[in-house]
This record gives sequence, structure tokens and C-alpha cells, in this order.
Amino acid sequence: MAKRSLQASEEGIKKAKQAFKRKGWTQEYLAAEVGLETRQPIWKFFTGKPVDRHVFHDICCVLDLDTSEIAQNLALDEVTLLETHNNNTIDIDVLVQKLRSVHHERIQAQCGTLHLLDIAKPINLDDLYIDVNICEEVSSKRWLKMTDLQQLDSCEINSFAFNRVSQERISGLEAVEKYSKMLVLGKPGSGKTTFLQSIAISCDRGFFQPNYLPIFVNLKNFAEESRDSSQLSLLNYIYEYFINFNISEAELTTVFYEGKALILLDGLDEIIGEDAEIVINKIRNFVNKFYKNQTVITCRFGYNLNFYSFTEVEIADFNKTQIAAFAHRWFLAFARNSPVKAQILAQKFMQKLELAENAQILELAATPILLNLTCLVFQSVDDFPNDHSQLYKQALDLLLVRWDESRGIRRDQVYRNLSLLNKIKLLSYIASISFQQGNYFITATKIQQLIADYLASLPNAITDTYALEIESIAVLNAIEIQHGLLIERARGIYCFSHLSFQEYFTAREIVANANNNTLKEFVCHLHEQRWREVFLLSAGMLNSADDLLQFMKSKIDEMPSENQKLHDFLKWLEQKSSQISAIYHCSSVRAFYFTIALPPEHSLAGNQDLAIHLDRQMAGSLTRDLAIDLALTHALVVSLTMTSDVFSQRIMALKLSLDLKYLLTKQASWQTLLQELANQLPHTNQDRTKLKIWWQNHGKAWTENLRSLIIKNRQIGHNWQFCDQDLQYLQQYWNANKLLLDCLNAANNVSSHVKNIIEQNLFLTSE
Repeated sequence: MAKRSLQASEEGIKKAKQAFKRKGWTQEYLAAEVGLETRQPIWKFFTGKPVDRHVFHDICCVLDLDTSEIAQNLALDEVTLLETHNNNTIDIDVLVQKLRSVHHERIQAQCGTLHLLDIAKPINLDDLYIDVNICEEVSSKRWLKMTDLQQLDSCEINSFAFNRVSQERISGLEAVEKYSKMLVLGKPGSGKTTFLQSIAISCDRGFFQPNYLPIFVNLKNFAEESRDSSQLSLLNYIYEYFINFNISEAELTTVFYEGKALILLDGLDEIIGEDAEIVINKIRNFVNKFYKNQTVITCRFGYNLNFYSFTEVEIADFNKTQIAAFAHRWFLAFARNSPVKAQILAQKFMQKLELAENAQILELAATPILLNLTCLVFQSVDDFPNDHSQLYKQALDLLLVRWDESRGIRRDQVYRNLSLLNKIKLLSYIASISFQQGNYFITATKIQQLIADYLASLPNAITDTYALEIESIAVLNAIEIQHGLLIERARGIYCFSHLSFQEYFTAREIVANANNNTLKEFVCHLHEQRWREVFLLSAGMLNSADDLLQFMKSKIDEMPSENQKLHDFLKWLEQKSSQISAIYHCSSVRAFYFTIALPPEHSLAGNQDLAIHLDRQMAGSLTRDLAIDLALTHALVVSLTMTSDVFSQRIMALKLSLDLKYLLTKQASWQTLLQELANQLPHTNQDRTKLKIWWQNHGKAWTENLRSLIIKNRQIGHNWQFCDQDLQYLQQYWNANKLLLDCLNAANNVSSHVKNIIEQNLFLTSE
């Protein structure tokens, strides 16, 4: 076995000094190039004293020297290594298979299982892993204009739409095959480590690069050992494992020299502290020395790294297909369900996620670490909570605290000096200002100024402008690296990693400063769709939601005074609903008539979801009055939308819709009028052409007769002649009432008195 140290011969020292002189370096510079903390090993090298053999090799490599010509008394296996390397006489494939065989159990132990937060037991990688996608263009490297990004609305900013339209994706394995040197960047919890584990396992099993030796290195562990030994190299660190299997260092080094290793270096961002640059230099030297090997390194966003021969790529968020596949595997692996039960749960999980009210949760689920959290939440109650704030709070706890803690990482000192509360306040300050200004994307200059303003407001804050500027840059970089809450979407342009987080932090800021004036300003955004989630979150987080809900109701009550048609429509709605002696909630009845009275082409026409939400009984059989009015409205809608081309096919349905004997048992005269009107329609056995001509000639008049009849007898069917502006007001009014009701349900603290008053007065004018 080769000796642990080497020393230069007299002739070797002469050659080394000549090479060193040609470089024009100092010993300190050479030490840095080799990745040493001090120049002492360099001095030993040039004076012929023993030097750790790996450091000796690295010095020779940097000086472009042949180790065999510099060292004295090389061990036999070292000589053999160099000779076989130079003469290429060794059977490298046999050697690789030998090392693969002894390395198999270690790779399985290193990479075959996953440990997820809040999950007590490890799980097999195969049971949960979903193939990731890779974006070949890194977001932060793109030159995009702010104006281009600002054209995106809130629906397009979530990770699905933004990445889909702006970045091409390829599969993870395809990317590894395409790039021999690859630096994989991503947010915290985006699946970088799991991706490397899957590559290692695929290689070990022969599915990928079967003739390569897979080497997986946790760089945090390597960095910690490097600090304990100033002369430790990455080669020596890897060899420490193989030494237990009677594998010589010469054999391992031969594999590296021949480029037959698949080297997977995980967590470059986890190399922190004063010695970080030295350790990274050791890694860089190793990669440069054994340049023939295929190497993949993972790192979080926010680092400026000098791995010049590497292609930088970005790990993509999950798409819906990947989320569904993950959910199915999760419910099967963790909940111990049968495959059929797991599939049912996964389908229900996706159905709930794709509901409009859960759009923000779906966006969060695109990040694997948060997808695991959403599965945990869903499993506990078989649904997602109405109040999303608790889920967001748990997600932020993961990213702000627990994720790095679980990995034993303590990062940037400047940012770490901010308490958790101050970090949340800072993020809330940034979010609320940008959100109120309608900005989802913020320039680096602007965001650094916001950070500087906040830092200056803290007790005992520094006041020097330049010092604040430097500190704000450091804090922004720390937020991106440590939590991934702010990410660089394009060069110099940032946004929150999830729109959901910006909305949550904005709501926190509103709640923290809640008073009558701020709440009144807040409700001015009642009709802006992008504020919807902020209202729901605020209602759920306020100690008392009474004031907010009442201000919202007052704002809604102002709307009829701004549009006469809306005012008249609501007065009719109140009058009509008061005539119904129904068993339902009064607001439910008004919601019912609101939608059936709308023009048939309106998106809300006939939508009874809100009415049923207010009173679940309405989902069953309707009372007689409501059933009559619904049937007559349907008949009128059919008539209004009828064309002569389809009249022959729908005439029977039209006649049947007027046959209400089962409802009009006590109103014989009204039943007779409807029957007479139905009898005016031609017989269905007539020629289609004749039926078409009949409707062309008489259809409009017949429809108006039907309208007049139901207006006179049931006070419905009015032709409101709404213009586009009227319809817009109607939609806004409906949306505002729906939001108010949703906030009422999301609020954890609302008095029964306020709740009852609001519920009783929905869809009423304030007059």
C-alpha cells in the first residue's frame, strides 16, 4: 500500500522550483490554489520534507509536473499506477467492476433511503422518488425586461405558468447524459439531494452508466473533516471508505484518472464558515485534476461559483402530473394504504388541489418539501383547511427554521443576528409594500432599499448609508440562499418564490397594523381579484374579525348607489324574495333569485352554489314556489336561446317545461294559461322545414308572451336590458358578497352578533 506521505528528491526540488519560478507565484498563492489554509506544506515540499501524499500530488498538478519525476522512494503501487496510467495497460473495466462490487452496499446505505421532516421512519427511495425535470436556462442568468414580467397577471406568476412559458425542460437523467459537468441549482427543499441519490442508485443498479463507479459525497461532512485536517483532500476523504475493503489508493486513483467515475457532490451551499473558500478550492482542484470524470454538483441559488467547465442548470418545480404521482406514492408509502385506497386518496387530493379556492396551495405543492407538508395536512382531515394561514405558517416554519436545523446548518452571521420575528417582519414589510404597489417583481436595487429602510428602523441600528447598503445586499443574498423565499427570476429582478407567501406576508402586515383607518384603506381593494387571498388570510389571522367584516359589508352596500340598474335589480330581488314563504335562509333565497334572473349568457346564470352554501337544504328538493320559478325561468331561457335550426329537436322539451301540473295543483287558472301557451306551439310531427319556418315567424312573439305571462303571475323574467357596465357591476357585487361570506367562514374570531347580522343582510341594499 502507498505511503501516507511523499517527499521530493533533490532533482525533483530543482524541477519544482523552476516550474514555480515560471508561474511567478508566491508560496501563499500556491497554497490557495492547492486549497491549503497555510503555506507550511508548500515550504515542506520545496525543502524535501515529507508532505501528505495527496497534497504532494495536488502541488505537482498545479505546477504541471509529473509526480513520478518529483517524488523519491515512491511505493510500488504508486509506481505501478503511474506506469499503467501512462502506458494504458490496465483493464480499467475490470477494475471499475471490482470497485462497484465492494461499493454497492455503501451506495445503497447512503442513497437508498429518504428522511423527510415530520415522518418518523425512513422510506425507500424507490417508494417515493419522482423523476425531476431540469431547466437548461437558469432563471437568474436570463436577461429579461421588467416590463415583460409586469405584463403577467397573478394567475400567470405561479411556478406552473411562469416556468412553463419561459423555460424549456428536460428530464433529470437526460440532463446528466447531456452534460458531463453539471451544477444543479435550486431552492431549499426542491429535491436536489434526492435527485443525486436517484442517479447514484440508478448507476449502482446498472440502469445508468453501468461501467462507471458512482461516488456520492455529502459536502457538509467533507467540509467538517477538512477543518480538522488542513491537509485533507477530497481524494483522501473518498479513499478512507475504500481502505476498509482492501482497495489500494492506486486502484481508486486509476479509476479517477481514467475518467470512469460518476462523482456526485451534494450541498455545495452547506460549506460555510471562515474556511469555506479553502474547502471549495479543494473540491475545485479535485474536479480539475480528475477532469475526465462525469461530475454533478448541487447547490442552492444565490452563490457565485467559479466552476468554469460546468454547465449550470436549474431543478424545476413539479408539474401537476408529478404532484399527482408523488401524492399516490406518498399515500401508499406513509399512510400504509392498499394500492387502490392510495389511488383514491391521491385522486381526491388532486381534485381538492385543483379547486379554485385551493389554487395557492397547488402552487406551494410544486416544491417537494412543501408537497410533503400538504400531503400530511390532507391526510389528517381528508381536506384542506378553509383558513390557509395555518398551512402557510407551517410551510414558513419549515423554510425559515426547521429545514436547515434538521441538517445541522448555521449560516450567515449578519442575517442570523436578526431574530426570527424580525425576519418575518422584514419579509412582511417587503411583501406588503410591493403588493400594494401591484408589483410581483422587484428590482434588486428596490428590494435592497426596502431592506435597508427596515434595518435602519431597528433599535441600535447602524446609520451609515454605505454600511447599510452593504448589509442589505448580504441580507437579500441570505434570504435567497437560506430560505428560498425571495429568488432572482431574471438578472437583477426578484420576486417571492411563491405568490402565496407574498400574500401571506402582506396579510400579516395588515393584521399587525390593524386599526379602523388601515382596515378602511384595506377594503378599498375589495373588488380587486388579486387581493382575494389577502382578505381571507387577514380574516383568519385577526384577533377579532368583526371590524374588517363590517367594513367589507359597508363597502358592498355602497355599490347600488353607484349603478342604478344594480339598485333596481336588488330592490326587485328583495321584494320577490319577501313573497316566498320558504323554509330556507333568507339570504339563500335572495342568492337563488339573483342568479336565475340574470341573462342566460351570463356566467353566473342559474349558478346555485352560493345559495346552497348558505343553506344546505336547498341541495335537496326545492319548495313549490322556488321549483315553479326555476322551471319557468328554464322555459324562458330555452326560448330565448332557441334557434330555428334546432326548434324541431327541442320543441318537445319546451312543451314539457311548461307542463307544471304537479306544482300548480292549487292554481288551476295559472295552469290553464300555461297550457294554452304551450298549445300555441305546432305539433311535433310536422315537417322540420315547416317547424323552422314557424319559429322564424312566431318564435319571438311567442317568447315575449311567455315572458309577459310569468312577469305578471310570478314577478320573474324581466328583461333588465343590462349593458356591459351593468353586468360588470353585477359581477363585482356578487364576487364581493361571495368574498365576504368566505371571509366570514375563514374567520376564527367573529362575534355571533356580527355573523348573524351579515348573514341576514347579504344581497340587500342598505336603504
